[in-house]
Amino acid sequence: MANMKEIQDRRRSIQDTMKITNAMYMISSSKMKKAQKVLKDTEPYFYAMQDAISRILRHAPEVDHMYFAPEGASAKKEKDKNIGYIVITGDKGMAGAYNHNVIKIAEEKLQREGNVTLFVLGELGRHYFARKKVNVDTSVRYTVQHPTIHRARSITTKMLELYLSGQLDEVHIIYTVMESAVSMEAKSWQLLPLKKEGFRKKYIDLSNKELAKELLTVHQEVITMSPSAEAVLEAVVPQYLIGTIYGCLVESYCSEHNSRMIAMESSTKSAKEMLNNLSIMYNRARQAAITQEITEVIGGAKAQKRKQNS
Repeated sequence: MANMKEIQDRRRSIQDTMKITNAMYMISSSKMKKAQKVLKDTEPYFYAMQDAISRILRHAPEVDHMYFAPEGASAKKEKDKNIGYIVITGDKGMAGAYNHNVIKIAEEKLQREGNVTLFVLGELGRHYFARKKVNVDTSVRYTVQHPTIHRARSITTKMLELYLSGQLDEVHIIYTVMESAVSMEAKSWQLLPLKKEGFRKKYIDLSNKELAKELLTVHQEVITMSPSAEAVLEAVVPQYLIGTIYGCLVESYCSEHNSRMIAMESSTKSAKEMLNNLSIMYNRARQAAITQEITEVIGGAKAQKRKQNS
C-alpha cells in the first residue's frame, strides 16, 4: 500500500486536473451556445435560398444548368472524375471521437475511384494527413474556431472556381452533425453538382414516379424569372452554397464543443471516483499508521515494565 504522502500527492494532482476539465467544460458550453444562437439567427435566410431553388425547379423542371448534375451519356465515368472533399476537423484534441470519426470517413473516401483531393479545415486534420503523406490542397487553409459567413464565402468562391473551370467534377463536404445533446454523427454531403431530386422531394413523393411526373407539371403559383431561370439560378445557387457551408462549419463547431463537454464531464466524473478511492486508501493508510504507532508505544511500555521487573 502507498504511504500517506504519496496518496496526498496523487490527490492534489487529480484535483488540479479536475479543475482544468471543469474549466474546459464551461468554456465549451459557452462557445457552443453562442454558435447555436448565431446559426439559428441566420438559418431563415438560407432556407429561403433553398426554397427559391425548389420553386424554380418546380416551375422550370427542364432547366439545364452547370450547377446541376448532368444526366445520361454526358455524365463522366467514376474513374475519370476529379473529386474534392472539404474535411472539417478540429484545431485541438480532447474531444472524444469527434476528430477520429471525420478522419475515418475521409480515409474511406480516399479509396474511392477517381482523383480525390482533400481540402482540410482544422489544424489537427492537417497534421494528421501530413504525417500520412496524403496530398492536401493548401489553398483552403482556415481555422475552425469562430466560423463566419466571410470564411464560408471564401471557401465557396474557391470551390466554385475549381468546379466551373473543370478542375473538379464533384465537391463534397465531410462534417459532423449534432443529432442531440449526447449524439454526434460524421457525414459526407455532396455540394456540387446539385441534384434536382433533393430539392423536388420537399414538395412531392418521388417514390410514386407517375404521381411525381404529374405533380411536376402543375404550377401551384405564378412567378416571373427575369431574365431567365438560368440567370436566377446563377445568382441564387452560390448564396445557397455559402449558407450550406456556413451551416456545416457551425454544426461541426457545435459538435466539437459538445463532444469536448461530454469528454470533460466524463473525465471529471472519473476524477471524482479516483478521489473517493484515494480517500479510502488514505484513511486506511492513516489508520494503519496510527495502529502501528499505538503498537510501538504499547510494545515500548511493556519492554520498560519487563526491564523494571528484572
